[in-house]
Amino acid sequence: MPHVSPPDPLAPADAPAHGGVAGVDLASYTSGGYQPGRGPIVRLLWWFTSLALLESGWFLLTRLKPTVLRCFGAKIGQGVVIKPHVRIKYPWRLTIGDHCWIGQDVWIDNLADVTIGQNVCVSQGTYFCTGSHDHRRRSFDLITRLIVIENGAWLGAKAILLGGVRVGTNAILSAGSVANRDVPPATIAAGNPAVVVRERPPIA
Repeated sequence: MPHVSPPDPLAPADAPAHGGVAGVDLASYTSGGYQPGRGPIVRLLWWFTSLALLESGWFLLTRLKPTVLRCFGAKIGQGVVIKPHVRIKYPWRLTIGDHCWIGQDVWIDNLADVTIGQNVCVSQGTYFCTGSHDHRRRSFDLITRLIVIENGAWLGAKAILLGGVRVGTNAILSAGSVANRDVPPATIAAGNPAVVVRERPPIA
């Protein structure tokens, strides 16, 4: 039986992959004209501000965090609590309603708009992923889609939300779950990918 060499993991991107189909060529990547929404100076200023005030665990004046975010264009309601080590990509693409909790180590990677309604609990380690790539194209083009969290929802610890997802009013996304589709109102979704497991009991 003739010897067949295994595929070379370091082969050029234009070399045929499995089935004779050419692979991804990251050198030809394009953002498709994507615009971050602010110029480089504002983005750099936000980067340093975020490191010092949001991502740091040393800044204890939590009541000032919403004010700082508003200065960079975020729409932040009243009574919003933001814990330490929170990362927000672009505050000018963020809306948070009244009386929300944003837990420790939450990462809002908002290349596209993220809207969070009122009385929403975002537990620690939750990740909002608004950016992806077109795997059907060799240039691996950027894709961005917004995320919406409606009033009264609860996102469990280390939940992941992918672009285009809407979590309905009073819905729960359980800890560690991955939402790649909408979560209907007043339901509890769990798993990877998250599916509805039951209705949320009436709130007393």
